[in-house]
Amino acid sequence: MNNKRLFIQAFIIIISLGLIVKLFSIQVADETYAQRAEISLIKKVKEYPYRGLIYDRHGELLVYNSPIFDLMVTPVDVWGLDTMAFCQMLGIDRATFNKRMRAAKKFSSIRASVFEKQISNEQYAAMADQMVKYPGFAVQARTVRNYTYPSLANSLGYIGEINQRQLDADTTSYYQQGDYIGISGLEGQYEDSLRGKVGMSYRIRDSRGVDRGSYSNGQLDVPSEPGQALISTIDIDLQRYAEKLLAGKVGSVVAIEPATGEVLSIVSAPSYDPVMLSGRSFGSNFEALRKDTAKPLFNRPLMAHYRPGSIFKLAQSLVALQEGVITPQTRIRCNRDLIGCHGPHTNEDLIGAITHSCNPYFVGTMRRVVLQRQSTNVYTDTKMGLSHWYEVMSTMGFGRTLGIDLPNEKWGLLPNVNYYNRAYRGESWKYSNIMSIAIGEGENLVVPLQMANFAAIMANRGYYYAPHLVKGIGTAGRKPAEYLEKRSIPIDSQHFEVVVEAMSQVVKYGTGRFRAKLDSIEVCGKTGTVQNKNTPDHSVFIAFAPRDNPQIALSVYVENGDQGSRAAAAITGLLIEQYLLGGTRRPWMEEYVLKGDFFD
Repeated sequence: MNNKRLFIQAFIIIISLGLIVKLFSIQVADETYAQRAEISLIKKVKEYPYRGLIYDRHGELLVYNSPIFDLMVTPVDVWGLDTMAFCQMLGIDRATFNKRMRAAKKFSSIRASVFEKQISNEQYAAMADQMVKYPGFAVQARTVRNYTYPSLANSLGYIGEINQRQLDADTTSYYQQGDYIGISGLEGQYEDSLRGKVGMSYRIRDSRGVDRGSYSNGQLDVPSEPGQALISTIDIDLQRYAEKLLAGKVGSVVAIEPATGEVLSIVSAPSYDPVMLSGRSFGSNFEALRKDTAKPLFNRPLMAHYRPGSIFKLAQSLVALQEGVITPQTRIRCNRDLIGCHGPHTNEDLIGAITHSCNPYFVGTMRRVVLQRQSTNVYTDTKMGLSHWYEVMSTMGFGRTLGIDLPNEKWGLLPNVNYYNRAYRGESWKYSNIMSIAIGEGENLVVPLQMANFAAIMANRGYYYAPHLVKGIGTAGRKPAEYLEKRSIPIDSQHFEVVVEAMSQVVKYGTGRFRAKLDSIEVCGKTGTVQNKNTPDHSVFIAFAPRDNPQIALSVYVENGDQGSRAAAAITGLLIEQYLLGGTRRPWMEEYVLKGDFFD
């Protein structure tokens, strides 16, 4: 029995000594086991790509990226937290901390979510060394948009945090909660090109949350791919000058290169500095802009509806010439008992009627277009004629969208038979009831983009390319195919030459001669004074230049700017000088526009 007891004791002692030696080896002699004990998990880290840059047509950088950081939290990994010190580091109070932690846990206890958004470089540098003390928290590198110039806000658009509706619509699973996405403007329209491709890295984290480097030497990592650059069609010098001329006014400028449909400048006034909707102040700034009664978020070139006014007389002329109901030599008496008119003219031909903007001439002209005696019933005849008129006018881009690569483009209104049937609620109607549309008043509505495009049609003598703001995407510089399609108008080219001659006469001798006429450039244009009940009229002007081989076509709208021959014509002339000559030769005209007193 004693021998048996001694044997058992000896066995226990030997086993114990063996365990002690092994533990010593693991904990002291061999550091490998200590290192393994420190490792608690392998983390997947999303690598966000740089968003594509945006340039003007000459390669001038417009939009770039600035680095920021999001503080992420994984609730299950948070332990031993010194909450007071943590809150002091971030500059938040305990209530804010608790609210954010509850939101994070509600989202997921085991998945990371944003705890603090858009930490600046300076703040991150101050807190980087302290992060080891706060397990469960990690910094995620991001970027925000920054801008070379305080211009083009309504067209460039902005990026913002993705909402639940957008997440639900994301069938590719590219986005997750907290990601940023293009919301409006070019940022939204070209999101798929600008966003790039997200990468993924696998990092080793120890039990205290300290990064111990790449897992498996980074063999499993997938690098991010930066977004593609956009080369815009914008001429930033022309854009900035147009914004300067519209400062303190309400209105718009759209300038197009006629041969390509490329938008050279697009201004909505008033607007805002695009940097206001980038960074941590996005929410408060957006709310302030949304409540601003001047509506700086409202993109007037695409969304503001106006009557076209006398500019519509150019389109009416083309339809009448094509229909053969008038010739360039046709004279129609200026009967002011029929409709009001202005200026000392009495019996003009077509070019004279356009030059002096004779209202009775075009009321009579459209009467001939609509009432062609296809029916002995005047009401039926009116409807038949108006239907054909509508078909031809719509090919010029009126009453429909043009397909510009910006969101929220509006249709305007080109009234047709169905419209008037609804308006008159079954009552009979005929031409005398609707004749105001002949001079661009009545039920006609356009957006400024449509009028700039119409100026491009006149410049091209009968065709256009859909207006667009992107000249090329990525290193290949490809342009979307839909902007390479030539769209022709069903009107013979010789009719355009007649109306172009009239537009030249408008600037040389007619309503545009005082402010749009330039000594070295033949400008072809047309004024419009758009009636505006109870307030001053809107000032409108469209033009292209030079007459031969046109380089620029424009529409300018100045709300409550009175006659088109004043504010809008003056701005148009200055912009043509800026684009074709590099600057104005008429400083007194620039002073007149900047002063903004157009009623003297």
